[in-house]
Amino acid sequence: MDDPVIIADYDPDWPAQFRARGAAMRAALGEVALRIDHIGSTSIPGLAAKPVIDIQISVADRDALETFRGPLESLGYAWRSDNPEKTKKYFREGPGMPRTHIHVRELGSYHQQWPLLFRDFVRCDAPSRAEYEAEKRRLAVRFGSDRHAYTDAKDDIFRKIIHRADRWAAETGWRPGASDA
Repeated sequence: MDDPVIIADYDPDWPAQFRARGAAMRAALGEVALRIDHIGSTSIPGLAAKPVIDIQISVADRDALETFRGPLESLGYAWRSDNPEKTKKYFREGPGMPRTHIHVRELGSYHQQWPLLFRDFVRCDAPSRAEYEAEKRRLAVRFGSDRHAYTDAKDDIFRKIIHRADRWAAETGWRPGASDA
């Protein structure tokens, strides 16, 4: 197994890791970044996760690559032009840097709102958090080092939880809070 899927217990240092990276991105991107948010499992207190900090940068136009590529590359991040998901531009950590996945999405788009809603709902819904963690651990064992299969297999649990989150949003009037960085 070259790069096994490892689910680590929650690390209370993950928010500080995000804050450091987010502050550097805010300084480099300025007003180009309309939001910089900690997303993914490491953004949910108490949730076990792959030890990768996921960061979403919301911009006015995700196709205006020249406005954010240079600043992110100056911080050592590498643009992944081969990323198949067309709803975002995707960057990863450079050699020797801590694992970081950067998702640049268009502000207000469904794909920009979805990770924020999912995060906020799972933060406050303990049963969903426990269910999600159990499924991630089960899938990590099942798929071992096949990260693509692991990610694809999470689709069912995502759909199940996002339906609950959508009802919760309608009942509470949820909106994304202030940008994290």
